Amino acid sequence: MKPIETRLARLARKGDQRAFAEIVDLYKDKLYHLAYRMMNNRQEAEDVVQETFLRVYKNLDRYDEEQKFSTWIYRIATNLCIDRLRKRRPIYSLDAESSDHEGLDGYAMMPSDDRTPESELILSETQRIIRDAIETLPAKYKSVMVLRYLQDMSLQEISDVLDMPVTTIKTRVHRGREFMRKKLENKV
Repeated sequence: MKPIETRLARLARKGDQRAFAEIVDLYKDKLYHLAYRMMNNRQEAEDVVQETFLRVYKNLDRYDEEQKFSTWIYRIATNLCIDRLRKRRPIYSLDAESSDHEGLDGYAMMPSDDRTPESELILSETQRIIRDAIETLPAKYKSVMVLRYLQDMSLQEISDVLDMPVTTIKTRVHRGREFMRKKLENKV
């Protein structure tokens, strides 16, 4: 018997709007968390989720039912995040003084994410440091680290999502961890 997502995709492909709405309900929160962890921005994460569902809807006829639906939809969302990250302007050194903005350091130039005092209290200092370290990773490591440690995917699942050999995923996880370890050592 096919998984529920595969049956829903088949119904949605035939024009069943309720089936597609169920797919959205099943994945909207998971995709938002993935996108937020990669983009570190609520608005961009919401945009990625919306664009993901648009692409899923337009390309349902391309979905291969032999493949896990979750792998297919995560691949779409992850690729959208990576594309957006690549298009971002270069990251400034947060502590460096900028000659263009006298007296402002890099922290002052970072866009706000509408954080409330309550949400700041919820985040522990350790979580903030780790999130910041993940944010500084190059896109090719960031996507792997988010999928592995924040989405709790196996190396094989990440390999399927990113359409890369498991050995490449292992290397990127290793290098991503090394990159983060160095960043975190400088914080402590």
